[in-house]
Amino acid sequence: MLAMVYLGKGRLEIQEVPVPRCGAGELLVRVGVCGVCPTDIKKIIQGTVEGPRIFGHETAGTVVRVGRRVTGFSPGDRVALHHHVPCLNCYECRHRAYAQCATYKKTGVTAGFEPAGGGYAEYVRVLPICLPGIVRIPNRNALEEGAMLEPVNTILKAVNQLPLLAKDCVVVIGQGPIGLLFTRILTLQGYRVIATDLLADRLQRARQFGAWKVANASDPELPDRVSGWTRKRGCDAAIVTVPSDSAVHQAQGWVRNAGSILLFAHTVRGQPTPIDLATICVDEKSFLGSYSSDFTLQDQVADWVFSRKIDVRPLITHRFTLCHAPDAIALAAKPVDGALKVVVDQTLGLPFATVHSQSNPA
Repeated sequence: MLAMVYLGKGRLEIQEVPVPRCGAGELLVRVGVCGVCPTDIKKIIQGTVEGPRIFGHETAGTVVRVGRRVTGFSPGDRVALHHHVPCLNCYECRHRAYAQCATYKKTGVTAGFEPAGGGYAEYVRVLPICLPGIVRIPNRNALEEGAMLEPVNTILKAVNQLPLLAKDCVVVIGQGPIGLLFTRILTLQGYRVIATDLLADRLQRARQFGAWKVANASDPELPDRVSGWTRKRGCDAAIVTVPSDSAVHQAQGWVRNAGSILLFAHTVRGQPTPIDLATICVDEKSFLGSYSSDFTLQDQVADWVFSRKIDVRPLITHRFTLCHAPDAIALAAKPVDGALKVVVDQTLGLPFATVHSQSNPA
């Protein structure tokens, strides 16, 4: 089969690799759509892990083989995959810290090499630890909607951490696909959203996703405008969806005393930034972090996405075949005007490899 193989920092190649061998307790899934996630971009561009690996974890596709010990699935089932699933029993899980669970940290979907998601390949193997994370996609919904379940889950998890009351005001800094989903989910839950970005087209989309107010983040009068919109109280919370330290400092100034600042994009270690700690101690402004998904939210997320209460389709602006997956990574890393969610879409006409017998090499 074909796959986009990561070979090391900044090095990607389309290669032929063996179709994964499906074990007795596993599934083999033909990939239809896989979203491009900033987490994978970071690993590829910065070379934070060794190659070879096949990335891609926002994956949806069709079951083509069911291991003899697996029940509840049949060839032809259209499914969305979660590459991390917690044990639900350990100390971390009992504290709802699912992303810190040792089982959760094991990647359970692979197209070969060290398991890394595998969605940038024609087929993936779902290991037993990730079978509970599979979500069936209704017939009325496209595979690309299934591929968006994982990012929507991560955002709902983050929103749920904020101590908000009805009609509270939240500023969402950055209106890329993640920021727009924050804007939509916060609006659905009854909060007022101030959406900021540097691009006019993204601010226009923020209005369509329910933003109460929109503003260019570079506007020198923005602090005064935020103050006026909030009757000089400041926002109840700020969500930083871009890995910008200056945005964090902006958020500190916009949030009221005893408000909350949630970091969602600062995933690179070893890059300290100065913070006035008195704003945390004296002003009681809380810093929160949120990373990855909450397994217990899957049913709610699937309901919202598949009912199109959260319609993810307008977010997907660019689709690439698997052969052009490196171009998808490049665009998502440095988006042009009008670019939001980028996906690798194998339903665009690229022929799939043929899966033969269980004798296929691992």
